[in-house]
Amino acid sequence: MESTTIVRRRFSQTFRVRAGLTGVGLTLFFVALIARFSAYDPFQAAAVTNPPFTSLTYGIHVFLWWDKTRASIHLDWARLMVFSHVKQVFAWEDIQPQPGQWDFARADEIVDETGQKGLKLVARLSDAPDWVHPSLQGHKDVDFVDAPPDDLADWAAFCGAVADRYRGRIAAYQIWNEPNLSREWGSRPPDPAAYAQLLSACSQAVRAADPAAIIISAGLAPTGTYDQTAVPDDVYLQALYDAGFQRHIDVVGVNAPGYNNPPHVSPDEAVARGSQRFFTFRRVEDLRKIMVANGDAARQMAILEMGWHSNPGIDASYAWYAVDEATQARYLVDAYRYAAEHWRPWMGLMTTIYLADPSWTPDREEYWWAITTPEGYTRQAFLDLANMAKYCGNRVIPARQPDSPEALGLVTVDPCD
Repeated sequence: MESTTIVRRRFSQTFRVRAGLTGVGLTLFFVALIARFSAYDPFQAAAVTNPPFTSLTYGIHVFLWWDKTRASIHLDWARLMVFSHVKQVFAWEDIQPQPGQWDFARADEIVDETGQKGLKLVARLSDAPDWVHPSLQGHKDVDFVDAPPDDLADWAAFCGAVADRYRGRIAAYQIWNEPNLSREWGSRPPDPAAYAQLLSACSQAVRAADPAAIIISAGLAPTGTYDQTAVPDDVYLQALYDAGFQRHIDVVGVNAPGYNNPPHVSPDEAVARGSQRFFTFRRVEDLRKIMVANGDAARQMAILEMGWHSNPGIDASYAWYAVDEATQARYLVDAYRYAAEHWRPWMGLMTTIYLADPSWTPDREEYWWAITTPEGYTRQAFLDLANMAKYCGNRVIPARQPDSPEALGLVTVDPCD
């Protein structure tokens, strides 16, 4: 009996030791597991090791082509905002209105003045002239905004001519705009494979002429419509990957209107509220996950259009997601802050819309996206964006008071980048 008791006691002690060790092991295992999942980044920011743009890069969409006096003022305003990049449409129809007829006069002036004022230029190549698509039925600005050419050789010649003329002076090229909408594709059904071919033709021509220029794919319109008139941006982006478009770009372009949601609202939260994923500024996170799923996490993203609409009810089709001007200002500032805190370094260029085209009238949609008015007044969003803190790489440009010498333009502040 005594020997049996000793054996049982030793077995019990051994069991308790082993059980204790097992408990410690399980605890360490679960701690490690929790740490692993808490550190998991669905956007794989660490994969971005050589980004083309400083994260963040601050840009503003401008309209410099027709009104030279206002154009000069707008470039000064961009500097006052402490933004480093301006995005300007280089319309094919303005530069090559007829076969063999080239007019670079205004483009030369814009490139010169932008550089003189210490700003960098993002050129959007789009707006094809009528002569390049004789097969197309319909009328520009009525049935469609833009249309691809019948012969991509004409398009490649245009892209190459611009890049050769401005080698080293245009920082980046955006190739087309919102091809997932029929109205930006000649009133034809959107065709991702055809856009990938158009992108390839232009990219090869630009890279041959100016290898250092950054090439950005077209921003896609956030939409849930899936028919002959539009393809959802996430579906279209996956189709672009299926077509191998990433070989022809340095940066994936996206558009990020916030609609009536604050910038911190996630797509999941929007759905829970009865809205749609694409009605959020953070819709770009869905698109970033598509990049990751396609093995493209090392590539950077650029927002080519972002903003909130302040239409006070003139047009019911836009009024449902309008915000007042104070909210527009707050949301834009918060959007840049959110990106700085959560999206670096995979988010590079972030372009606000717009410094208003002087020709716009209140019946135009763009009038109410703008942070200035065509009449030459600044809205609250302009002032708040100018005075907010800027986060660029390891540098922080601190926020400033509206009456400070820097805010009044009496002291020049070098922008990010």
